[in-house]
Amino acid sequence: MRTLAVAAVQTSPVPYDPEASWQRFATQVRSTRALFPHVQLVVVPELLLAAEGPLLADAPADWMERVAVPIPGPLTDRICALAVETGLWLIPGSLFERTPDGTVHNTAVAVSPQGEIVARYRKIFPWQPYEQATPGSEFVVFEIPGLTRIGLAICYDGSFPETVRQLAWLGAEVIVQPTLTPTRDRELELVCARANAWTNQVYVVNVNAADPAAVGGSAIVDPEGMVRQQAGPGEEILVDVLDLDAVTRVRRYGSTGLNRPWDQLARHGGQIELPMYGGSFRTPAWLDGSLPPATARPA
Repeated sequence: MRTLAVAAVQTSPVPYDPEASWQRFATQVRSTRALFPHVQLVVVPELLLAAEGPLLADAPADWMERVAVPIPGPLTDRICALAVETGLWLIPGSLFERTPDGTVHNTAVAVSPQGEIVARYRKIFPWQPYEQATPGSEFVVFEIPGLTRIGLAICYDGSFPETVRQLAWLGAEVIVQPTLTPTRDRELELVCARANAWTNQVYVVNVNAADPAAVGGSAIVDPEGMVRQQAGPGEEILVDVLDLDAVTRVRRYGSTGLNRPWDQLARHGGQIELPMYGGSFRTPAWLDGSLPPATARPA
């Protein structure tokens, strides 16, 4: 039986105070380790360590430019040290990343218990025209060795069905989606989270910031599109043990024992022209052969 114990920490930053936000984050990670020693992976909301303020706050000028950091750099060094200290996998929301060419991305990183940055994902679909970060261009998955493959998405990415479909195609069984939504379309995001989980037969861990930074409503959705847990608006922690073999079961026998989209795509997808993308469907490596998703490689 393959399981992954996750803690989605619905919290909020200290507005416009990166150091205080870091101290809050580090304390919450350490407390999670102490209270729930079985947890393997801790996730927090989008831009938590960038210390974003409430939507209508009088933000300091050029805040994104002021708090953008290199990756790797001093901030990720602190995150890596915290991962080693606690023995946890960490997805610390997302950071404003400054690249050598001067562009700034909204970037999520995944850090192993050994203190290694094993994945870096630059948000492909920033919330435009409001979000000023430069879009990324590459979908990213990473492996927890011998256990599972996880795909990274950030907030508005979930509104585009291509995102989770591509991550699932790359072998992801779990999608981790840090979010910062302070607006009433949060309910629609949860519709998308359920639809993305069901149509791609994956877990979706969508962790929003708490009030007053956002409206909360973090959720963990299973591969059949059923909400396992959903938070309220305030600070809260969702602790869950994901049965990864449920992904295998659902893909083999269907959602509620009925719907098998990946199996059908494998049989007929190659015959379907996709003019929007200038190509056609290719069967993913994990479905084309006998290897489990955690070890198969994309074609």
